[in-house]
Amino acid sequence: MTELGSNLQINADRLWDSIHELAEIGPGVRGGNNRQTLTDADAEGRRLFQKWAEAAGMTMGVDRMGTMFFRREGEDPELPPVYMGSHLDTQPTGGRYDGILGVLGGLEAVRTLNDLNIRTRHPIVLVNWTNEEGTRFAPAMMASGVFAGVHTLDWAYDRVDAEGHSFHTELQRIGWIGAEEVGARKMKAMFELHIEQGPILEAEGKDIGVVTHGQGLWWLQVTLTGKDAHTGSTPMPMRVNAGLGMARITELVHTIAMRHQPRAVGAVGHVEVYPNSRNVIPGKTVFTVDFRSPDQETLDAMKAELEAEAPKIAEALGLGIEIEATGHFDPVTFDEGCVAAVRRASDRLGYSSMDIISGAGHDACWINRVAPTSMIMCPCVDGLSHNEDEEISKEWAAAGTAVLLHAVLETAEIVG
Repeated sequence: MTELGSNLQINADRLWDSIHELAEIGPGVRGGNNRQTLTDADAEGRRLFQKWAEAAGMTMGVDRMGTMFFRREGEDPELPPVYMGSHLDTQPTGGRYDGILGVLGGLEAVRTLNDLNIRTRHPIVLVNWTNEEGTRFAPAMMASGVFAGVHTLDWAYDRVDAEGHSFHTELQRIGWIGAEEVGARKMKAMFELHIEQGPILEAEGKDIGVVTHGQGLWWLQVTLTGKDAHTGSTPMPMRVNAGLGMARITELVHTIAMRHQPRAVGAVGHVEVYPNSRNVIPGKTVFTVDFRSPDQETLDAMKAELEAEAPKIAEALGLGIEIEATGHFDPVTFDEGCVAAVRRASDRLGYSSMDIISGAGHDACWINRVAPTSMIMCPCVDGLSHNEDEEISKEWAAAGTAVLLHAVLETAEIVG
């Protein structure tokens, strides 16, 4: 294999321009993006990405989950491809970089290979996974989960959004159902570039996060049932207040996470209160609990503690309670060979780096079940993500993309 040199760099300006051109599709209200999965904006963003990828000489495949695969042929088409990519869908108030950097960084890597007429033994495939965010259709990382055999296709198709639209119907509506069987593709390896979504790299002054592990998570949906009543005329001892129960369980979630420090986090996220009127005591609340840890025993212990202690709170207040697991994945240990390739790429290019555990779920976490996988992270300002104020620098984006390029090239094997 031809040696990789530190002079092999990507076009930072071209990458940056592409990121911000895509951000014009599905704009947010203050500079970010609202390009939720299977919306018209998602369809438009996909078409622009397709245009760019095909202009870079790649051929497109689409599977039955709508995931887009773009192939750059290798010298030996029979060898398993090296994959890279992430997702283009966003949160309702998302930033311009979460997921997008990993897809367009991969596109820039291919453009660079074309500019320099570099060939590889293995094919290279760039991927945009459908519905990574899981905001409109839960759970997150849905298409990669079906690809890895975690979910069935029919189960995913039956997921519905808040307005009752099914995933299958909306995928049909926007015209992105492919004929390819989900999970049929072979992979030599996959690399995912992503912003950190946390403050560690910036605080430590590091250019690159070499992701060795991913936290596991439990998503639990809690439903409390009490009695609607007038806030002014119902005596305090006679209230069956679902809002009070939610408040006490919210504190319980925090307490449980603090018991398991330092390798655990937990919070209540999505909240619905019924009837949500200023002068009615809530008769029902539905809310989600998010527990995460890189340690399996800790993760399962937090879930068990909530399931044991929350019903006691509900019983004391006269509330009915249901707890449903709506999302889960075990902690991830990424492939040692892929991790080493990322570390070598960072060293070769002269970037400062540190090993890091991903605090968020990513498509790579599911794909790691079926192929050797690793991730590359770049800093983001103040660790802010899932927010329109999410920000990275052009230099951070370029560094992460250059490391992606080198790791993929080492794995796909340059033809000299």
